[in-house]
Amino acid sequence: MTIRPIVRYPDPRLALPAEPVAVFDDALRALAQDLLETMHAAPGIGITAPHIGVPLRVVVLELDASEGAQTYVNPEIIRTSPEMILHKEGSVSMPGVNDEVERHARVRIRYWDLDGNMQTEESDGLRAVCHQHEIDQLDGVFWIRRLSRLKRERLIKRFEKISRG
Repeated sequence: MTIRPIVRYPDPRLALPAEPVAVFDDALRALAQDLLETMHAAPGIGITAPHIGVPLRVVVLELDASEGAQTYVNPEIIRTSPEMILHKEGSVSMPGVNDEVERHARVRIRYWDLDGNMQTEESDGLRAVCHQHEIDQLDGVFWIRRLSRLKRERLIKRFEKISRG
């Protein structure tokens, strides 16, 4: 278990699509544990392997400590609701700033667990927002690209000021 350095915006690695996981082994389980430890230290509620510079399609979410963390390997959205919601989002790679992003209210995802078993999950609210946010990151779409250009530029300026300060 290791807390890994987090890749910071605007690192170009955050704009690269991650590669699918092909081998389900102890190295993958160790990566998931490192992601969990790093996410707790950040702190955050979700993290992807690209956030720590590993270009693999792995997500760890922990929205409620009492429910524990969930690891999603090679997740993909297979269905979305037509209803949309606004939710404040941020990133462990861009700490200190957040803004409202419009997302689907409900999604169904397909993913593999750490043992290589295919699973599906339906989610709504915050969990649905997190699924979309983290899968975007795996696709190389950093969350601020979901904002208008004006909002994005203001947020980047605010982040640069915080980072200097």
